Amino acid sequence: MSISSPVSSTSSADADAHIAPLFRWIVLFVSWVAVTLTFTDRLAWATVAVVAGQSLQIPTAALGVFITAFYIGYVISNIVGGLSTDRFGPERVMLMSLMPLGLATFCFGFTSSVAYGFALQMLMGLSAGANYSATVKLIVSWFGLAERGRAMGLLTSANSVGVLVANAFVPSLSAALDWTGAYHVLGLATSLFGLLAFFTLRNRRAPGAPPPSPRFDPFVVFRDRNLTLLAVVGFCVMWGTWGVAFWANALMTKGFGLNPVETGSLMALFGAAGLVSKPVMGFVLDAVGASRKKAVLIVLFLGFAAALAGYSQLNDIEKLRIATPVLGLFAFVYTPVLVALVSEIAGAQRTGAAVGISNAVWQLGSVIVPVAIGLVFSATGSFKIAFLTLAAGPLLAALLTIFVSHEAEH
Repeated sequence: MSISSPVSSTSSADADAHIAPLFRWIVLFVSWVAVTLTFTDRLAWATVAVVAGQSLQIPTAALGVFITAFYIGYVISNIVGGLSTDRFGPERVMLMSLMPLGLATFCFGFTSSVAYGFALQMLMGLSAGANYSATVKLIVSWFGLAERGRAMGLLTSANSVGVLVANAFVPSLSAALDWTGAYHVLGLATSLFGLLAFFTLRNRRAPGAPPPSPRFDPFVVFRDRNLTLLAVVGFCVMWGTWGVAFWANALMTKGFGLNPVETGSLMALFGAAGLVSKPVMGFVLDAVGASRKKAVLIVLFLGFAAALAGYSQLNDIEKLRIATPVLGLFAFVYTPVLVALVSEIAGAQRTGAAVGISNAVWQLGSVIVPVAIGLVFSATGSFKIAFLTLAAGPLLAALLTIFVSHEAEH
């Protein structure tokens, strides 16, 4: 019979204490790659749609229905995935998100009709949305308030990296393997990483992590006044962000006669500023303290509204080239702060559901704003009025945030 000595037990505990701080950065890296792959799969169609549409003989007007199909599944999946994350654990939900997403992405490479493609894109959306709440729950579980800002900033930068990868890597892959081969590669990579992530994270519980939620709580956001306010706040501010992303190129082309190369170079600056700003804001958050998140959000929203209003007054490409990175900074920098604030108000046990359901509401802004701004520009023909309409979103977000009561978790 072997007897464990107090010394050996203490040494084991000390070893675990040293491993945990290192492992949380592994958790962050796994989460970051998972989000990058999810966004790359999500945005790949935009980079191959024209070529794929020609090979499938799909009318140009029908190409956008695949994006709509993905979004329908994505919103549903955010809600279901958030509830499942709290109930069954984020590592299981991540596996059940990435594996089916990879399989559906792989099968999308066999698309031969609009109906088949629509169904596969909806399945991709139904799989992808669950990953968002799982990754946020992992960060909340493994990082305390003192370092959560930088962790959330790095995690949310994966969205921007996914945009860059989709635009830089997928077209080259499509040129080498045809667009079908590009989807096969993306699908295999996503599923294989899902398996790797599961085996890396399984049986590893963050110190002090809350127990699983005993039940599904689909009304967690709408029973809490502060979470309801933040759901509306996110919708309003993303009205501005996605309005610029969807319409800036067309507005500058129609309003000022700029060519696609010029508008493309400007929007590249917009995206690059967003990529840099989120990790930087994460470190700033940790420096100023968790209790100041609400004040930081109000300042960032007001800055975004002012940047949009100022942008509406410009009509010279040199001025636009200077102002666009500033606009890009404000258009994305609030993301880690908003997500962190939702998770703190919800509490660690309810983070998955709160973030998933809130994100489903936020994403409605990306559906409604393209139609709304299109109507405004069609009615007025004015670049200025279109951007002032976008500025109304973050301005209202700032006003609503004033009424949020924020008490940091302990």
